[in-house]
Amino acid sequence: MTGIYGDAHRRMQALFETTALADRVRDIIVAPAIADEHKGFIETRDLFFLSTVDHRGFPTCSYKGGAPGFVRVLDGKTLVFPSYDGNGMFLSMGNIAANNKVGLLFIDFETPHRVRVHGTASASPDDPLLPSFPGAELLVRVEVAEIFVNCPRYIHKYQRVAASKYAPQADVPAPLPPWKRIDAVQDVLPGQDRDRVADHGGTLTPEEYGVLVMKGEA
Repeated sequence: MTGIYGDAHRRMQALFETTALADRVRDIIVAPAIADEHKGFIETRDLFFLSTVDHRGFPTCSYKGGAPGFVRVLDGKTLVFPSYDGNGMFLSMGNIAANNKVGLLFIDFETPHRVRVHGTASASPDDPLLPSFPGAELLVRVEVAEIFVNCPRYIHKYQRVAASKYAPQADVPAPLPPWKRIDAVQDVLPGQDRDRVADHGGTLTPEEYGVLVMKGEA
């Protein structure tokens, strides 16, 4: 596999005299398909980071979280994950629609361990697997081009304290996020969200919401 390096990578490798090392590392760790050990790791994660590229060429890095197993490996070349309710911007999903190249970073902060994935993605509201993902608005399918384990040397160890109460679960209604109670957005909220505001304590000022964010209660 030679495609992972371009001219800019080669110039940097030449500058630091690591060309032969880079080729050896590539040959050892970069694979074209998901192996069993990758599958087991990916399907037990409750978070990953998604990288997409927008219409201006700017990369967007997004945190994605859910219950353990919210990312599934369908076969050696395909993984899927849900897109849940967000802030209505659809940055990652819109980027995928315009430029299907994506990067995914799966991390275990407790071990530590990490796996990186490069692939091409598509997002659909009509995927036949969508109903099996509670709370999903879209389902993203990623065709894997490259997958590899990275050295965990600089990963700081963190302990998992609690799962997010907003992570969708089957038969458990998710609470309304406090930002949807901000008074400045009430006139542009979708109707189904606006109708829930009163039941969740009414509206908030931006300052009140900011206090909740700083206290970790948002």
